[in-house]
Formats: sequence, C-alpha cells, structure tokens
Amino acid sequence: MPLVTTGELVTRAAATRSAVAAFNVITLEHVEAVVTGAESLDAPVVLQVSENAVKFRHGRVLPLARAAVTAAERAAVPVALHLDHVQSDDLLREAADAGFSSVMYDAARLPYAENLAATRAAADWAHSQGLWIEAELGEIGGKHGQPPLDAHAPGARTDPAEARAFVADSGVDALAVAVGSAHAMTERTATLDHDLLKRLAAGLDVPLVLHGSSGVRDDELTAAVAGGIAKVNVGTALNIAMTHAIRDFLAAHPEAVDSRKYLSVGRDAMAEATRRIIRMLGR
Repeated sequence: MPLVTTGELVTRAAATRSAVAAFNVITLEHVEAVVTGAESLDAPVVLQVSENAVKFRHGRVLPLARAAVTAAERAAVPVALHLDHVQSDDLLREAADAGFSSVMYDAARLPYAENLAATRAAADWAHSQGLWIEAELGEIGGKHGQPPLDAHAPGARTDPAEARAFVADSGVDALAVAVGSAHAMTERTATLDHDLLKRLAAGLDVPLVLHGSSGVRDDELTAAVAGGIAKVNVGTALNIAMTHAIRDFLAAHPEAVDSRKYLSVGRDAMAEATRRIIRMLGR
C-alpha cells in the first residue's frame, strides 16, 4: 500500500472523534512490530522517529527512515511516517527527502515568544515542502534529558487562550497539549485534566495530540479521545514490552546467543502491545 500522510490520518480521525495511534520506533524490530500489530486489526498507524532515536543511530536519520518507508509501502494498512520532537533545524530540513510527511517541531522548552517565533519559522519552511507540522505548548516533560515533570505544577498545563493565539500566529496544523501526561513514564499513573481538554478542543480548530500516553490508563485515554484527542503518541510502552519479554526469555534460556531468538520474542511482545493500544482507541 502506498505511504500515506500523517495529516490525512489525523484529520480523518479528528472528523470522526476518534484517534490514530502513533508509535515511536527505534529499531527495525519496532517498525515490524507496529506494522504487524496494525495489520492484524486492519487499522491505520503512524510510525514516528524522534530526534533522540536519530541520535541513537549515530545522528543518521536515513537508515531507519528508509526501513520504515519500505515497511509502510509493503503494509496492508495505511501507514504514515512522522519525524518527532525535532529541535535541530538541520534535522528538520532532512524530513522531506527522508520520506516523512510530517514533523513535530519542539520549541516548547523556550519562553512563549521564542517558542512562537521558532515554530512560525519551522511551519513556514515545512509548508513550503508540503509537510504537515505539529507543535507543543505547555510542559509535557520527560524528553531530551529533562527531569521527571510535575504535570500538576503551576504553568505546566496548556492555557486555552494562549493556545488559540499560538495556533493562529504560528500556523501549525496540530497541537500537542499538556493536560497531565508526561513522557517516559514506566507506570500508568498519570491523571488527565479532562475539563481543560474539553476547553482546548472547543477553542481550537486544529487536531489535538496527546504525548506521554504510555503513562496513562486505558480509561483515561478513552476519555481523552472522546474529549478531542485525535493523535495518541506511544513510545515507552513498546520499550517496556520488548525489554520484559527479552529479559524473561534470557532468564529462561541463559545459554541463548542467537540474537534472532530473543529479538523475535521482543518483536512479538511489541506487536501485542500495539494491538492492545489500537483496540483501546477503538480502531
């Protein structure tokens, strides 16, 4: 199936009050697991490569991106490719030629005015290349070496009035909102502010994105989608599934040295995690 665009999948989800699952991938096994899980449910999916993943791959985006594009083109379901949490303008400018249809430009660490200026410039460039662009407003935390965030701290949440101005002035196509989740959570204990989400959804005319979804319970995620979230980002949940499966396999088979044996177990575990999340989102 031809590679589809992130904007197409998210816009369709927003129109039907549903959400598309977007999974951060690090290895080829991640890519294969996500595609396999999505195919088993006949569901569309977004493959995301973060700037941190690019750094892990020696700063080279093309090897993993090319693998993801090839897997997407051979998938039996619609698959899009998204470049996630980009802070480097140099990496941003590699997006179009690497097969990405969208990018999340991350200037949320900056004061509002600087975030807006940087995001406006990124959006102008992205649109000139035919790329759909997502940004973040508020402090979701847990990325790029940040300490764990108190998602309930004053100023951590996305302000609806500020969000309306930011979207209008930046020209972004989607907004990741801070409503109580945090990146890199290994326990599902985040509590979302559904009243705030309702106000954000009512006041904005772009799709809303939830980051840090691995730390959010199923019932909370289901309510978030009902409240207006159209794209749900998942990363840590895949890594937890893979790590636990490999750890258990090696504990039971201490003599194992063939990496295919334990990587296949990890890949299967990530495929099952993918299925669980897509099912929970109602796809």
